[in-house]
Amino acid sequence: MKKTLLLQIRRNELVKKEELESFERFAGASPNSITAFDCFNSDLCTLEISDYSAIYIGGASEASVLEPETYTFVPKLISKVKEMIDKKIPTFASCFGFQVAVLALGGSIIRDESNFEMGTYQMKLTPKALKDPIFNGVSDLFYAVSVHKEKTTLLPPNSELLAYTDSCVHSFRVKNCPFYAFQFHPELDKKTLKIRLNAYKEKYTQNSNHLSEVINNLKETPYANMLVKNFMNSI
Repeated sequence: MKKTLLLQIRRNELVKKEELESFERFAGASPNSITAFDCFNSDLCTLEISDYSAIYIGGASEASVLEPETYTFVPKLISKVKEMIDKKIPTFASCFGFQVAVLALGGSIIRDESNFEMGTYQMKLTPKALKDPIFNGVSDLFYAVSVHKEKTTLLPPNSELLAYTDSCVHSFRVKNCPFYAFQFHPELDKKTLKIRLNAYKEKYTQNSNHLSEVINNLKETPYANMLVKNFMNSI
């Protein structure tokens, strides 16, 4: 029986463990049912994606898609994403995975160091999303975890817009392919985000008061979290 794969782009061991457990929890999967692949310490060229029935691509706070010279696995990951699309392997790409998918499709990513999203934000759905099984039962306006300094404001080629904020594109599906990408984090809820923000507070917050302000304004994200299980149910 083929298993589900999670491509991880993290060095922090505690966050790696939490990320894997979060995907399993919201997918309704049993512990250790998702295989993790460490993109920092393993060679993507050795990964045979056809061995898996579905693939998750996680987030990253320790790498950038705009620095392939420093993070040399990025071009390899872009190639793997192109292969996922070509082979129509069901894929769920979150945050960093979203950005890799944009580049794989020929889109562009920009860096915004001053007005980036950090916390929970209200997402808006398109008519396409309302008809898509991944968004079954999801409210037209819903809160989701979003923490990122890199984004795209333009929908990449060969894709359909599913969700957005005034700031950027937040979700799309590749046309005629079960490949979904989310700039926000469907696998994270309010409780887990607090842990994440503390783990990466030097990167995203100015000081302890700023961190407390962000945490105090967080919203619950039940509709966003439904997307992970909806994805598994759809395949």
